[in-house]
Amino acid sequence: MNNELKSVAEKIKIVITDVDGVLTDGTIYKGNDGREFKRFSILDGAGVVLARSAELKIVLLSGRFSPATAARAKELGLSDDCYQGEIDKLKVYKELKTKYDFSDDEAAFLGDDFIDLPVMEKVGLPIASANAVSDVKKKSKYVTEVKGGEGAFREAIEMILKLQGKYDTAIKHFQQMIHNHRRGKDYGEQ
Repeated sequence: MNNELKSVAEKIKIVITDVDGVLTDGTIYKGNDGREFKRFSILDGAGVVLARSAELKIVLLSGRFSPATAARAKELGLSDDCYQGEIDKLKVYKELKTKYDFSDDEAAFLGDDFIDLPVMEKVGLPIASANAVSDVKKKSKYVTEVKGGEGAFREAIEMILKLQGKYDTAIKHFQQMIHNHRRGKDYGEQ
């Protein structure tokens, strides 16, 4: 990885991600009863745990509301950091800057489509999933090798942590959480 990417990644404190097309493959399944289903990758869930191990803040920001997204956010412990039905993602981004007190240089954003571009143009580290539209890829400083819904978020988190020199420590913390869980403790306990 190049030195420019390293210098940008070293500053990151918060990672904001789109949902459909990044955490999922962008496909929505609708049952005849109107219920909606999405396919999320377990790799991305582990990416959230790794990010937390390194004290990176994670926020989900989706342009559309979905009960499936709300359920996944709850499962990942991100209910309070899941913003849905937000077409104007830049407005939410500005609110997040006030809420969490970070600068543009300290933020990364993962996106795949045009709706993500206004935020991607503001953050220090814009990242596109491999399946992103070409304009999003052009605005990105990093394009994942894997597609959304196949571990793109996890790949981005690992890249950031490696460039920050925090990857090995995050892995050890993750392994300790698994060890504690096997002993009957919650993931958050030491």
